[in-house]
Amino acid sequence: MGFEQYHEPANELSQKTRTFARMIASLGEEAEAINWYEQRMSVEKDKSAKAIMANAQKEEFKHFGMDLEFLIRMKPKWKEILQGILFKDGDIVKHGEDAEEKAE
Repeated sequence: MGFEQYHEPANELSQKTRTFARMIASLGEEAEAINWYEQRMSVEKDKSAKAIMANAQKEEFKHFGMDLEFLIRMKPKWKEILQGILFKDGDIVKHGEDAEEKAE
């Protein structure tokens, strides 16, 4: 990937911002890997191969979760908003709108 995650000159960005950019890139890479495994498992006929892929995908879930938690710790406002959306029954969009309003 190189340094494509930067939209501003890297030497002008703080270390904290560069770390943030790396973790955002990592989160995207983990999501992409989860998607790849999902597609592979969808078409795989061999049960053993499918089980190995499912196991590997679980690792990607773990990495995705760790990346997300790191980012949430860096951005307290994210935590505030996400707590209003995640792990709740009901209308996801409504929860998102309510959480965003509360965070303003």
